[in-house]
Amino acid sequence: MVLPHIATARTRLTVLPPDRAGLMLDFYLRNRDHLSPWEPRRDESFYTLNHWHDRLRDGYSQFFDGSAVQLVALDPQGERVLATCNFTHIVMGMFKACHLGYAVDKTHQGQGLMQEVVAAGIEYLFRERGLHRIMASYMPANERSGALLERLGFEREGRARDYLMINGRWEDHILTALINPAVQD
Repeated sequence: MVLPHIATARTRLTVLPPDRAGLMLDFYLRNRDHLSPWEPRRDESFYTLNHWHDRLRDGYSQFFDGSAVQLVALDPQGERVLATCNFTHIVMGMFKACHLGYAVDKTHQGQGLMQEVVAAGIEYLFRERGLHRIMASYMPANERSGALLERLGFEREGRARDYLMINGRWEDHILTALINPAVQD
């Protein structure tokens, strides 16, 4: 398997190697308050270089064992993380599906960047991994996320009560999925 290098109009998507952990640490430090309402509560170790080195090492392994593709959208110079787009829990066989998660830098919110990045990631996963289904969920209060998924063609499949522990409390989520029209068998 070859690491992805996907160009979009404003970014370069790839799987970061562990030696670039400083880029991820910088992204999460800059966006700590911005992302906290939508993510699990983080302890202080999350905001360390060691944590991100280990996490990128694991992400690299998961890419090569086929269980995840954790894409990072870098600026054109490759010096700053603008967004993340993670396809996790990839299951092949008769399921051929995964879960999607994403985050955008607070300075790029509302500019269409997240749609650009996620659309490129979906196209890559459908083409390169042959997935049939990509599932994504969002908290009902996160209207931006719901609108993004709708624009990308995700269909609402239901509502899960107390689905994920977000920022210290159980939160309901809207469940959505996108089916790959090219995979029929």
